[in-house]
Amino acid sequence: MSSNEQITVSQLARLVGLPDAPAIIDVRIDEDIEADPTFLPTAERRDYRKVADWAPAYAGCRRVVVVCHQGQKLSEGTAAWLRHAGIAAESLEGGHVAWRQAGGMVFSPARLPPRRSSGGSVWVTRARPKVDRIACPWLIRRFIDTRAVFLFVTASEVEAVAERFGATPFDIEGVFWSHRGERCSFDVMIEEFGLKASALDALARVVRAADTATLEAEPRAAGLLAASLGLSRMFKHDLEQLEAGMLLYDAFYRWCRDASEETHNWPSTRPAGEARR
Repeated sequence: MSSNEQITVSQLARLVGLPDAPAIIDVRIDEDIEADPTFLPTAERRDYRKVADWAPAYAGCRRVVVVCHQGQKLSEGTAAWLRHAGIAAESLEGGHVAWRQAGGMVFSPARLPPRRSSGGSVWVTRARPKVDRIACPWLIRRFIDTRAVFLFVTASEVEAVAERFGATPFDIEGVFWSHRGERCSFDVMIEEFGLKASALDALARVVRAADTATLEAEPRAAGLLAASLGLSRMFKHDLEQLEAGMLLYDAFYRWCRDASEETHNWPSTRPAGEARR
């Protein structure tokens, strides 16, 4: 019988990618990571032996899930210690092995820039974002690195700022994280991080069409473009626009994942035989 302090694979899978998703901590040992170097979305690797040292970093988290190889001693012990520190922590039932067997989404950290003193990776791009430069930060924060920092600067200064501040440039010409042929930067990030999910693929089609002036390729792209341009006019500061845009992409992602088959019309359906007034 599983512990009351465990979360199942199916329960966690429903939370991944959402704004209120739990913080995920991976405490697998080196040998297990060498055998499978992928991580659950947004998972941060931590040394279970030093949990007393790093536990305070999660004091503000509403919920934490700890993952080890098979969901046994390492994750249960770490989660128990975190609960002792006043943090709402659970272990993943069956661990990384069960998650993979169930086809759970994972990402490859090979291309993830190093985390800085802020705790997250640092990225830089052109100011006044519209589509890709909001979509990419959303993807990173929801599926790769919740603590990621994004700098918006004058287009001509992006590469210089990247060099001086140790940031990773994206969505400008001539850099790794940018358009490739017909694919936009959002597509490239999904591919390079190894994210595989039908909802993300569906969202990528909308983003690509909105970002590359091919609105006819995807019916919802015009709506995303209109909302994106509207947001760019509503906010003077790019970081404020980013925060507002996060909600926009949250909504589009949930539509792609859970509501794409739902329809809406007027008048609403009446019970059979009800007379029109």
